[in-house]
Amino acid sequence: MNIYELKNHYKNHPHTTRLVQQAQQRGEKSFLKGLVGSASALVASGFLEESGKTTVFILEDKEAAAYFLNDLENIVFPFQETDSSGTFKDEEEIIKARKSHILFLPRSARVPYQTEMTENANVAMRAEVLNEINKRPEGAVIITYAEALAEKVVTKKEMAKNTFDIEVGHKISLEFVDEIFHDFGFEKVDYVYEPGQYAVRGGILDVFSFSFDHPYRIELFGDDVESIRKFDPSNQLSINKMTRATIVPNVSNRAAEEARISLLEFLPEDAVVWVRDLAGAMEQCDKEVQKAQTQFEKLQSVTAHETPEELYSSKNDFYRIVEKMTCVEFGGQRKFIESTVLEFEMTPQPAFNKNFELLGENLNNNQKSGYTNIVSAGQAKQIERLYQIFEDKDHAVHFHPLNLELSEGFVDKASKILLYTDHQIFERYHRFRLKEGFKKSKEALTIKEIMSLQPGDYVVHIDHGIGQFSGLQKIDVNGKEQEAIRLTYKGGDILYVSIHSLHRISKFVGKEGTAPSIDKLGSNAWQTLKRKTKTKVKELAFDLIKLYAKRKATIGFNYTPDSYLQTELEASFMYEDTPDQLKATIAVKEDMENTAPMDRLVCGDVGFGKTEIAIRAAFKAVADNKQVAVLVPTTILSLQHYKSFSARLKDFPARVDYINRFKTAKQQSDTLTKLAKGEIDILVGTHAIVGKKVQFKDLGLLIIDEEQKFGVAVKDKLKTMRENVDTLTLTATPIPRTLQFSLMGARDLSIIATPPPNRHPIQTEIRPFNEEIIRDAISYEVQRGGQVFFVHNRIQNLKELAGMIQRLVPDVRVGIAHGQMTGDELEEVMTNFIEGVFDVLVSTAIVESGIDISNANTIIINDAQNFGMSDLHQLRGRVGRNNKHAFCYLLAPPLHLLPSDSKKRLMAIEQFSDLGSGMHIAMRDLDIRGAGNL
Repeated sequence: MNIYELKNHYKNHPHTTRLVQQAQQRGEKSFLKGLVGSASALVASGFLEESGKTTVFILEDKEAAAYFLNDLENIVFPFQETDSSGTFKDEEEIIKARKSHILFLPRSARVPYQTEMTENANVAMRAEVLNEINKRPEGAVIITYAEALAEKVVTKKEMAKNTFDIEVGHKISLEFVDEIFHDFGFEKVDYVYEPGQYAVRGGILDVFSFSFDHPYRIELFGDDVESIRKFDPSNQLSINKMTRATIVPNVSNRAAEEARISLLEFLPEDAVVWVRDLAGAMEQCDKEVQKAQTQFEKLQSVTAHETPEELYSSKNDFYRIVEKMTCVEFGGQRKFIESTVLEFEMTPQPAFNKNFELLGENLNNNQKSGYTNIVSAGQAKQIERLYQIFEDKDHAVHFHPLNLELSEGFVDKASKILLYTDHQIFERYHRFRLKEGFKKSKEALTIKEIMSLQPGDYVVHIDHGIGQFSGLQKIDVNGKEQEAIRLTYKGGDILYVSIHSLHRISKFVGKEGTAPSIDKLGSNAWQTLKRKTKTKVKELAFDLIKLYAKRKATIGFNYTPDSYLQTELEASFMYEDTPDQLKATIAVKEDMENTAPMDRLVCGDVGFGKTEIAIRAAFKAVADNKQVAVLVPTTILSLQHYKSFSARLKDFPARVDYINRFKTAKQQSDTLTKLAKGEIDILVGTHAIVGKKVQFKDLGLLIIDEEQKFGVAVKDKLKTMRENVDTLTLTATPIPRTLQFSLMGARDLSIIATPPPNRHPIQTEIRPFNEEIIRDAISYEVQRGGQVFFVHNRIQNLKELAGMIQRLVPDVRVGIAHGQMTGDELEEVMTNFIEGVFDVLVSTAIVESGIDISNANTIIINDAQNFGMSDLHQLRGRVGRNNKHAFCYLLAPPLHLLPSDSKKRLMAIEQFSDLGSGMHIAMRDLDIRGAGNL
């Protein structure tokens, strides 16, 4: 059974037919009893196809809404499938169709009455929904959740008043544009790079509407609109041509004469609402009103122009509106007692706890009972793993593989259909995907970066070398006025670079605090430097050939190919492998199966999954009766790694232990005795692991986490340990020498640059030390159920700062941690923080390396100017390790009072706030004159 047969089955299901009939009569109520898992999206897909009504699906929270959205998208527009006629569907067309038909309505992600907390990407998505309903009142599909729906939207009258269309062939004057955009609240800039901006350059009008991911470029001939295109603001390249541009301002902040209304009131009268847990959605509405009321009273109406009741729907308002609409309740208890009950005989997918004998038996028994067995997986690799496991276990199991990503399986007893998902079978985390909205590219110099450049900043032109930025200037090119970047070179020479050639220039990256030599236009110096660099590369290549020949001559241990246990371990990873993670895993295992000793550096940003690669490599070594040493820089990290390795390998034949100062002398002695006898397979420890007393029976793999944190003495001992031992080094910010060796090829390098699923960039802000800022940051995080790190690197002041926090926010629980505490005390504090006993942890930089507490999503770093770039990046990496937005506050004196180097460090950390910026920070410290900028 393929996806089209499955869709048609539920489209033609009697209950779906009944729902479609009831949708023709306004006010009808239905309750889908027993509908579980992704079956709800299958039934919804059939309903949408047959009814053609505008439909809103309301889930209990953002995560549930995102999973439902992905299920519906994947079912309505499946990837890598043929249509009913056998024609292969183009992937780009599928993506375009998804975005144009199914919309997601998020909350604006703001604290009430604090507009600076509003996210433009979310505001744009909300405006897009309103615009879509206005343009296409029939057949729009919106997925949302109670928290987002509680936020009211502007009325249709206000929306129409604030929507402005520009069409090809129409007339428009630039004076009128200035007037209307000023009225819309748009900012006039030189170049647009985010919603709410517009720019005029000669006969070109660029405008970034709040309802789309990309800005418009409108070309005028006099007052006639000649062409309209969408373009990428980062490189100024056109994306596609349009006949009409619809301009929508930030309608959420527009002052309206009428009261705001619920989104449900914005819908057409015959719209249908599907809601999971209506009672819960009503309660969430009241919570939003209460939160807004608290903030309103706190501000004492100083900055608030609208009351909470005008901004948010109460549960009574919500119920009153839904009561008049055609409503379908599903998944849980029904609210409308008079509703028609349509009962599905379904049960959730059972849990097998990775017991594949039990799974095989279940599939076979169900097949004998007449069930159609289907296993859904987004990655073909997972289906291959499942087949391999059954083959290794000699199970003859029959099921239909479905190349489709679904969130939850189900068993439909009435239809005799059984659908299991791979991630539930393997107990893996299943990620959701949401449209990210507008985002800048990191590849070349972007418009936003140009606007942030100051005269005198160094830039590199690929053809002319290093010069200094000296501003933007309008120049005449063949009778037309164009904007250009003005670069100054040695001797006062000037080079103008067209705004359309941004890809040819980049910011200079070199050794911090050292000014580069400026090149001279027309000289051969830059070309000579490039030629010499190429020669050096050839010489390095020759030296590398000799180096690899020497390494090949050294014989190491040759590990056997993966066993079914290795396959089972990797398949049971609770998260979906990112592409880079998968490549790194394959590379590490290939190195281990080679006769030459492995020496691989895995460079990935904090929280990008390096530890999982280490666990897989360690188990591969243990499977061949080799021991593994895991060397980490801090005591806390050693304990956390021990717990991580133990948790992942608890169902596999691997004995894990650790050695650090948390253990007594007797406990350490017992551990070392077992290690020497071979009774411990994996030993995790700090620098004590390289001591003379530590003797391995048969060491096969050495894993080093954050090598840059170790001193020279430890590194000298490591050299003797790893002569014939496979070595795997993990780091987020490699030291320049290590990175340079890897880039040269002297060490094998794997880079994990793909962000983890559902992770957001960490909002990083430089702020002065201010009690109000500290109070608000902590209060906001704790109110949304999170925890806070407060880092201060002087032990003598920690208690004083903890007392200040307790005074500012009396209802939070504060803990203190530092390196001079005894092992038991430190372990107890960290355990309590992990378990949520403390809301705020005031500590030194002891928490810097590898501490993984997913509920902590705000970090405040005091005296941030005293930390290095790598340290700041590592500290910031303690937060933002789940799907919540995270915040990092760098408390420091005003930038103009700081030394130049400190100022540059802080500004660089703020600039490199995106996921995957560890390599950028490492490159910042890597001084490869010229070659680093080619």
